[in-house]
Amino acid sequence: MKHDDTLAAELQRRGVSRRAFLKFGSYIASIMALPPSSVEALAEGLAAAHRQSVIWLSFQECTGCTESLTRSHSPTFENLIFDFISLDYHHTLMAVSGEAAEQARKAAMAANKGKYIVVVDGSVPLKDGGVYSTIAGVTNHQMLEDTLKDAFAVIAVGTCAAFGGIPKANPNPTGAVPISELSGGKPLINISGCPPIADVMTGVVSYLLAFGKVPDLDHLSRPKAFFGETIHDRCYRRPFYERGLFADGFDDHGARQGYCLYKVGCKGPVTYNSCATMKWNGGVSFPIQSGHGCLGCSEPDFWDMGGFYRPLPTPLGATGPALAGAALAGAALGVGAAYSARHHQKTYLASLEKEKEKE
Repeated sequence: MKHDDTLAAELQRRGVSRRAFLKFGSYIASIMALPPSSVEALAEGLAAAHRQSVIWLSFQECTGCTESLTRSHSPTFENLIFDFISLDYHHTLMAVSGEAAEQARKAAMAANKGKYIVVVDGSVPLKDGGVYSTIAGVTNHQMLEDTLKDAFAVIAVGTCAAFGGIPKANPNPTGAVPISELSGGKPLINISGCPPIADVMTGVVSYLLAFGKVPDLDHLSRPKAFFGETIHDRCYRRPFYERGLFADGFDDHGARQGYCLYKVGCKGPVTYNSCATMKWNGGVSFPIQSGHGCLGCSEPDFWDMGGFYRPLPTPLGATGPALAGAALAGAALGVGAAYSARHHQKTYLASLEKEKEKE
């Protein structure tokens, strides 16, 4: 693809019809909760766009976010990097290494000054001068600062980048911090999750390409289209919750009947993500569908909440069907309600601390 070609020109050369392009636009619009009227604008925006230069930095992480991205199905990972973006630098996926790799990053920054997007997975260690994670002899902190200087925007993918994740968990030995503390005022999008859903990542990139701006974000800088509701809001097991039917273990009658997993520690009521609708591996399944409760991995401090198999605090001591009436995840999380998801998280942490004191 020539540097000055639009995506439309390149895709046309590859035999992609306008009809197919509009279908893709419809898909992106639907997963981002955009009105039908936006489909044409989104498709036209993508068609007129040029391949977006992307520099992907990997810091304190496990490579799970990249693994997730490679499983994107619309667009596929191959389509994304060969048709839509120019992935100019990626620690894990680059064929070159050493000095050649670092020169590629610097060349992309110079050629796309003010236009390139920086994607970061992993937190940044600051303790002892940041020596706990370095690349080519450069600390993560210094590399991030240098790379963000002339960037258009930064996307923090995964909970480690968005909120500090596991590296930042108590006692945080490396002094890890999230990207938001070091973004230098650049537009920031957090796509949390451990790892984040592949199509959420590609959907956000497609939106940036089409409209040249950041999508609507929540108070944690996450796209509302994907993080606007709790997993519980869309969970197919919710009818069992409303009826007070819960699994008491992972191999009991309730578990075999597909009952709600609240009592075995599901954090779906306080976790904002689109797992229940987007699902994983091309829309095949998600943890709750596979029989395991949500761990709350897209929320801040999820690891320190611990007790993945401890149930959330029960409102007002309600039990059985009254649990549903208390609406821990319904009215309790609704607009203007007394309890918020964050409140429940804090309550849960406090209860764990009390238990530790007793021990």
